[in-house]
Order: sequence, then structure tokens, then C-alpha cells
Amino acid sequence: MGESAAISMASPPRSFSSLSPPDVQMELHAENREKLVRALRDHLAATSQPARGVVILQGGEERTRYCTDHAELFRQESYFAYLFGVREPGFYGAIDVASGQSILFAPRLPGDYAVWLGEIKSLSYFKDRYMVDMVHYVDEMVQVLLDFCGQPGEPLLFLLHGLNTDSNNFSKPAAFKGIEKFETDLCTLHPILTECRVFKSEMEVGLIQYANDVSSEAHIQVMRRTMAGMKEYQLESIFLHHIYMYGGCRHCSYTCICATGENSAVLHYGHAAAPNERTLNNGDMALFDMGAEYFFYGSDITCSFPVSGKFTRDQAAIYNAVLKAHDAVISAMSPGVCWIDMHKLAEKIILESLKFVGIIIGDVDEMMAMRLGAVFMPHGLVHLLGIDTHDPGGYTKGMERAREPGLKALRTVRELKERMVITVEPGCYFIDALLKPAMEDPTKSKFFIREELGRYKDFGGVRIESDVVVTSNGCRNLTNVPRKTWEIEAVMAGEPWPPKQN
Repeated sequence: MGESAAISMASPPRSFSSLSPPDVQMELHAENREKLVRALRDHLAATSQPARGVVILQGGEERTRYCTDHAELFRQESYFAYLFGVREPGFYGAIDVASGQSILFAPRLPGDYAVWLGEIKSLSYFKDRYMVDMVHYVDEMVQVLLDFCGQPGEPLLFLLHGLNTDSNNFSKPAAFKGIEKFETDLCTLHPILTECRVFKSEMEVGLIQYANDVSSEAHIQVMRRTMAGMKEYQLESIFLHHIYMYGGCRHCSYTCICATGENSAVLHYGHAAAPNERTLNNGDMALFDMGAEYFFYGSDITCSFPVSGKFTRDQAAIYNAVLKAHDAVISAMSPGVCWIDMHKLAEKIILESLKFVGIIIGDVDEMMAMRLGAVFMPHGLVHLLGIDTHDPGGYTKGMERAREPGLKALRTVRELKERMVITVEPGCYFIDALLKPAMEDPTKSKFFIREELGRYKDFGGVRIESDVVVTSNGCRNLTNVPRKTWEIEAVMAGEPWPPKQN
């Protein structure tokens, strides 16, 4: 089923936006469950095991703020969202490997729920809404599973437990009273389900495209309304307003990074200790890393531009170095390409550009061997993208992280394959905590032209980030924002985007 069947327009276009929030069909999650069942059956057959057992996942729980009764806005656990699409908390989900049948277990809500939080939905409502075969209450789960399995001995449950190689946190296996009545497998499910998430269906790409479209529009609104004297958080609020008002996106994929001036050299700026509160000045570069999430699927876009609306010579030099790396990587992407090679390609282009403008000097190949590129781009070039901003699956069993500066920050070292969705985000930053020790290092200090580098002391940095889906013979960029310096200047001056065709 194609993305047109999964997404239908719910309302006509409105001012400031050409988009409307799409309706999402639950076939998307039924397809994800079928994909998992096929992969599990193949694994069991390949390891001479019978095609038996039940996958069981525990959905997310609603949380309150510390000891208060303030309920934080709930967002479903990502693996559970992938398989079931359930937006409510407190659910469990099961899938029978042999038959492919699916069961949801809903929490039994108290009567006063209807007074404070609205109608208590029937089990048939959840069955129809989420396109599953059966729905029961959570307090019936043990007996339902025992009856459903109908086999002598302890029925087998595949539980989700494994390492997220981005966060180094472990996924939470389902837990419930009475689980001791079952045989449990903690090893099989996680790598197989994670690998399913790596390769996106047409419907998933359609949702990621929509999140990109909304975010691209919002970034353009931010560019157009940027001016000296504003606060960073005011521009963040413009983005948040647009994606919610016109895109129906209640969630962001991550905390917005709205950095200007020297703050743009802080890679994860915007956190509680650095809360997007600086006042913009005319000589600043802005680096805005913001992405909307729609129906669990996200986007991750970074735009860098001058607060004044016009690039200075120095700003254009650094920006074009990063843009050249960004465009070269996207041009080189296709199935079979190794991502370490793409990271090194981006590094080399940026170093060559910095040498051309007179910030560094010497042999670029020698710089690469000494990992000088990591001084200016300490983060990895990419990450997988989907239901999570940093989608899992970047490292499979047997893959090891590099230990060298820069390369050790790579969130994947895999070869590209068709239907992967991945970010491309080269950057160039002037970070004192990296530049100072590099200039004091006797093996690296020879590369720096200190007088020229001093001009960039308060520059901050530039990052350009697009979301890309790998195709059979290349890739397709899902992000649609102005990238060339003249395009950015034109949009900030009020020109239409995309540009009008002559």
C-alpha cells in the first residue's frame, strides 16, 4: 500500500502554509507487525527452531512531575508505537509468531476517569481503531495469553531487551504480575525488531516527508522574521507555533536548538542550562536545529543564516565550506556506500575550504591522518531517523565504534541500503575547548594560522542538516529549505520559496 493510501488530506490549505495535517491509516502498523513476524519466522527457521511464541511489548506509562499531580504530556514508547500506533498510555501488545494475530491489552479505567478525562472507550473501539485481532483488559492478560497459546508446558514470550547504541540505554522488557508462568526469551526480539525499523515503508517515508514539509515551512518563517534585538526563544516560539498551528504537530522530535553568535558552537545548545535566551546581534550567525514530529515520525533540520539577512565575507566562507560538504555527500550517496567514507569526505572538503580561505595551512591528507577535521567537526555526520530522532540500528552485532576523534562520534558505520532514512549534517565550529589544545599540540599547531583564526573567536559555527531517504540508485532529499547563500538572502528579504519559475 502506497503513501497516498496511508495519508489523506483532512482540511484545505490555509494562509502561511500549503499543508494540512494528514489522516494516518492503521495499515501502517499492521504492515510493521507483518514485517516483524516474517523476520522472526525467518530467524527461527534459520536457527532450526519452531515458529512458536508470542511477542509481547509494554507500552509507555503516563508520568507526573515529581511528587505533584501534574501529568506530563504523554508520548508513546517508540517500539510500541512502531508496532501498534497506540497513543494512550498503559497498554500492552502481543503478536503471535505462528499466526500473526495481534492482541492489545487496555488498562481498565476507574469510573471517575469519565468525569475528569472524558469518555471511557470500549474494547471494540480500540480493536477497530488500531486494527488488531483482539482486545482485552490488562488484568486479563495472563489468562488470555495462556489460553491463546494452548500448548503444553510454559508458553514462550519474546520480550524486548537490548542496547540502544545511540544512548547506551537498554530497552525495557515487558513486566507484569504472573510472568513467571511463561518461558521468556530476552535475546531474540530486540535486534530483529530494531532492524525492521531501519528500513522504512512507503507509508513511513510519507509521514517523515510530511514532518519535513511542515518543519521546512516553519524554518522559512523563522528566517523571514529574524532581526537583531530579538531573543532566541522568540524564534523558537515562531517555529513551534507554525508546526502546531498549521501542521498539527503537538510534539517536536527533540528540544529545539536556537543558537546565535558564540552559542552556535555549542552542539546541543537549548537545554535547561542554556535555554535559548540570548539577544540577537546584527553580526551574528544563527544556527537553528529544529524538527517537528507527526504521528510519532520525526524530522531533523538545521538551517544556518546571518541575523542581518546578508552574509559577510567570513560568514559566506564558512557557510559555503559546509554547504559544499553537504552537497557532495548527498551526491555520493547510494546503496553500498560506507558511511565512514562519507564522514571523511565531508571532513576533507571542509579542511580544503578552510585552507583556501587561509585559516589553516599545510597538507590536507596529513591533516586527515592526524584527525584535524574533528577539531572543526567533532560530531558524526549522520544518524538514522524515524520514530526517534536518533533511530536505533546504527550498529549491529559485531560492529565496533572507531576510537579516533570525530569518527568515534559516528552514530552508524553501516553501508547504505535502500529505504534507510538518514540525516546529512556536516558542520564547522570554532570551539575553544577543542581549538586551544589542538593549537598547543606540537604535532597539530603547525596547521593553524593563528592571526586568521583569531578573527573567528566569537563566530560560533555553521551546521547544515537535511533528511534523506536512500533510493535504489541514489537518494532523495526530503528537506526543502533555501541552502545557497543567495537563496537565503532572498527568502530573508521576503522573496517566495520555492522561487517563482520564469
